[in-house]
Amino acid sequence: MNVIEFIREKTGNIQQNNAEFIAKLEPKFRNWSDLLNHKITNTLNNPWISRFNPFEDDSHDDEPDSVMSLAAENTYQKLQEKLGEETFLGDWLIVNQECINKFADITGDRQWIHTNPERAKVDSPFKSTIAHGFLTLALIPSLTETVDPENNPYPEARMVVNYGLNQVRFPFPVKAGSRVRARIRLVGLTPMKRSIEVVNEVSIEVEARNRPACVAETVLRLYF
Repeated sequence: MNVIEFIREKTGNIQQNNAEFIAKLEPKFRNWSDLLNHKITNTLNNPWISRFNPFEDDSHDDEPDSVMSLAAENTYQKLQEKLGEETFLGDWLIVNQECINKFADITGDRQWIHTNPERAKVDSPFKSTIAHGFLTLALIPSLTETVDPENNPYPEARMVVNYGLNQVRFPFPVKAGSRVRARIRLVGLTPMKRSIEVVNEVSIEVEARNRPACVAETVLRLYF
């Protein structure tokens, strides 16, 4: 056997051994991958705030509990009476091109349908630039006055945390220069150990239009 044949033989043996080794490890790697994916999925399905302890208590706040503080009980009773009702109607706000451009700069979304009025007049079916859907969504705190310290809708709560959104839809565009306002309907209420979870349906309506620009279910946690 010459040197070249010897090298070829050894190379073939190494490749065969590697293939057998990989075949043996592959099921284990697959199991590890499935386990990792399961862990990640469980983590994503349990938001960080569900374990958030703002007032130094070791108990979990994401479990309903009938024992509440007096302030929480008072707030819960007041909100319970309004369940299913409209609780807020805001003032009109103009969404002008400057506002749209600033949002485009911050987010990097500078599509011409938002930022190019000249082209929009010709190519857009709306014949005008329109606000980003996420801009309309981002206006909810301002439109609902939840960021106004002088007009706190939950005065007995020590802290209000934005827990997230259940669902969001953008049924109608907001043309540049349009006026919009918010309506709130209380649709969900759950007492927790140190908090109350409040679910509001927020509708952003456009002046002189029948269809809303945005409908979103917001979820708040009121801590006492």
